[in-house]
Amino acid sequence: MGPFLVITLYPGESEMIKTGIIGASGYTGAELIRLLYHHPMVEISLITSRQYAGEPLSACYPGLGHLGLTFEDHNDEGVLDQAELFFTALPHKASAGIVAKLVAKGKRVIDLSADFRFSEVSVYEEHYEEHPHPELFKEAVYGLTELYGEEVKGAKIVANPGCYPTCSIIPLYPLLKEGLISTNGIIIDAKSGVSGAGRGASQTTHFCEANESIKAYKVAAHRHTPEIEEHLSKASGSPVKVVFTPHLVPMSRGMLATIYATALNGVGRDKVEKTWRDFYNDTPFVEVTPGETLPDTAFVRGTNRCMIAVRENPSTGHLILLSVIDNLAKGASSQAVQNMNKMMGWPQDKGLKVPVLFP
Repeated sequence: MGPFLVITLYPGESEMIKTGIIGASGYTGAELIRLLYHHPMVEISLITSRQYAGEPLSACYPGLGHLGLTFEDHNDEGVLDQAELFFTALPHKASAGIVAKLVAKGKRVIDLSADFRFSEVSVYEEHYEEHPHPELFKEAVYGLTELYGEEVKGAKIVANPGCYPTCSIIPLYPLLKEGLISTNGIIIDAKSGVSGAGRGASQTTHFCEANESIKAYKVAAHRHTPEIEEHLSKASGSPVKVVFTPHLVPMSRGMLATIYATALNGVGRDKVEKTWRDFYNDTPFVEVTPGETLPDTAFVRGTNRCMIAVRENPSTGHLILLSVIDNLAKGASSQAVQNMNKMMGWPQDKGLKVPVLFP
């Protein structure tokens, strides 16, 4: 008998799925286009931008012009019928309205704004503004697939997590769940590349302001704090409050969280690493750095990976946790693709086995 080829089909792999990106002219939209264009089961059938409606993708991103895509306005008649699954990459509150229209049409949505990230409308409104569609909260699932993958499978709306919460929750959640660290005194010192502020021009992100500079911002007032606290509290089974301070650093993309937590009952590095490996055994994207290597944003640039490490400070009883992601990828767009894969019943890493971007 001669050689033969075995092809394994996963649920839903019989045909390509048509996807639409609402708000495709921003950085997360462009990153979605880059990833989805090479996804073996996806056709990008729609990209929208009110600013660039009617213009080719090259008008906004000349480097992507060869893909042959043209922006449309999502408010135009029939536009929302061009795809089956949508990614909404719009500002907070603006996203909720289009999500409501899509759900009413029977579409499934992965929303990259903060509009559906909280379990309670009141928490969202305390930190953002009045929500235009509170009735949809019961339809939404928080899209940190490593924690809530089973719920993501059947969700109509997946709320893609924020970048800082992703980087912070992943290392902390298993340790709180297993009672290895104190719920008190957790400090998260996080640093992000400038792309986290979006593509719009501002004095803060102007080259002359951001280059050769590092600055803290929204100290004790960042809106990702309650998002982090909600899921850490779920892990612990009791309320968890954190001190979270974000910083802007002069690089395009990448995120590092240095987290300080008090160890309980003599817990040390070996126990923490074993807990992480056991907890994330079924995910392809969370990695404990080997040996004495510490996480570096260069290790994950352009990928959906989160690399974590721990060190002990015996003199104070603290554990120092380090976590790195690409804020545009695992912190936004590639995590959205991971959620799509879960929703469609495909392997989580479908279309996401991409090498690190260099330099």
